[in-house]
Amino acid sequence: MNGSSTALLVVDVQNDFAHPKGSLYVDGAEQIFPPLNAAIEWARSTGALVVYSQDWHPPSTPHFKKDGGIWPVHCVQNSWGAQLHDWLIRVPGATVRKGVAGEDGYSAFSFRHPVTGNIGETGLEKLLRARGVREVVIGGLALDYCVKETALDALRRGFPTTVLIDATRPVELRPGDGERALAELQQNGARVVTSAAMDQAQYAGGP
Repeated sequence: MNGSSTALLVVDVQNDFAHPKGSLYVDGAEQIFPPLNAAIEWARSTGALVVYSQDWHPPSTPHFKKDGGIWPVHCVQNSWGAQLHDWLIRVPGATVRKGVAGEDGYSAFSFRHPVTGNIGETGLEKLLRARGVREVVIGGLALDYCVKETALDALRRGFPTTVLIDATRPVELRPGDGERALAELQQNGARVVTSAAMDQAQYAGGP
């Protein structure tokens, strides 16, 4: 893997998902920080682009349960819950915000209006193409929603995609959602590895 043509997508590591006081805390989220930060350090040392995605919802949106959706209010624009968690290493890179106009923003690449179903683009693909990125590595929250949808969108767009299994955790609204997400990712061609593979010569420098 050539760092200069790789992007590390750090998906939604925000207080509402990653902090125990967050409104949509993902169980075990604190365990992702050592492997995810190690991957960020790998990216910094190899010249890989790091892209941080954030849910960035308005106060009212059909995405929220109070407005007819399925989720508690979370990651409201400029709130504490929408901020990236303090434990996350920040390096120069790029930020992509999703759900900005009230859409379902599961994927960092695209969004869907929860009422009309219209699909739009976040600009992430254009950013990656402009930077010469040819493959992506993904970690963050949550495995069975935003990580999965980001990875599937990357694959649809022709990017070889690796998911760091120890740098993500599932929400699991239904038991087994995490395992089903992994199976779907692998069936669609994603590579699933641990962050330790980032340091292995055959992974960082091989085919």
